[in-house]
Amino acid sequence: MRGIYKNPMLYYVLIPVLVGLWPLLVWGVYLPQARNDLRKEGSLCIEGETCVIDILRIDPDRPNMQSKGPGMREFSYISAVDQVANLCKIPSSSYILTAGNINPSEVRKRQDARIKLTNVGVVQAAKFLSNMQSMWIALQCQDAKLQRKKGVPDQWDVDYRFLYYY
Repeated sequence: MRGIYKNPMLYYVLIPVLVGLWPLLVWGVYLPQARNDLRKEGSLCIEGETCVIDILRIDPDRPNMQSKGPGMREFSYISAVDQVANLCKIPSSSYILTAGNINPSEVRKRQDARIKLTNVGVVQAAKFLSNMQSMWIALQCQDAKLQRKKGVPDQWDVDYRFLYYY
């Protein structure tokens, strides 16, 4: 058994057989798997494009919201909350905004705010939060508390705490 490694005929036969098996392995196993992965990724790409087109059809101004062009103004909680509340059909009498001062930190400035919505439906509250965070990327919801009104089917008091990084 020891002498088999010293036999050059083993290497003359074994290496070409292994080199010949590699293309068969690629053709039989790896290539079909790659085609399946390509089909899956292609369908995900088409699905993503469809979602982007739907978003742009519903809200064509969204790509311009984060651009800092000459006509764009700095973020303020007052205008942001007013815009999103109007979009979600929440009257101005149904929310209270308390914004803190802009706190400079080591890396970038930040400002916190507390928004209290009263007598809103759970769908309105969820849509409000979703729109706030999707319209302003640097805005983070730190805390959300929902309290249901007793005796009323879909009336909630919602308390959000936001943090915006400049």
